[in-house]
Amino acid sequence: QVQLVESGGGLVQAGGSLRLSCQASRNLFSLPVVDWYRQAPGKQRELVAWITISNSTKYAESVKGRFTISRDNAKNTVYLQMNSLESEDTAVYFCSARLQDGRSYWGQGTQVTVSS
Repeated sequence: QVQLVESGGGLVQAGGSLRLSCQASRNLFSLPVVDWYRQAPGKQRELVAWITISNSTKYAESVKGRFTISRDNAKNTVYLQMNSLESEDTAVYFCSARLQDGRSYWGQGTQVTVSS
């Protein structure tokens, strides 16, 4: 069992920045992959970025160069630094942890609203 708690969302103007946090209830070394997803109103949930236990990262094309995912193993926390935010980034952002046995756990999400 893994509990994930997201924080850091809010309202920001276009061009601004936010840093989202995803705190896990267990050591990050037991979570091979942690993802950030987002879901905008009326749209499917989409993968934004992921980071592996070896710090390999991958990003959706729409956020490359603007978002950075990182992990702080000492704090059991994965971050998503979001810069140059656009109105299209408005969504609920979720973190998800994938275990080696294939199970995935999800947080409750945090709302990000970008005003133009």
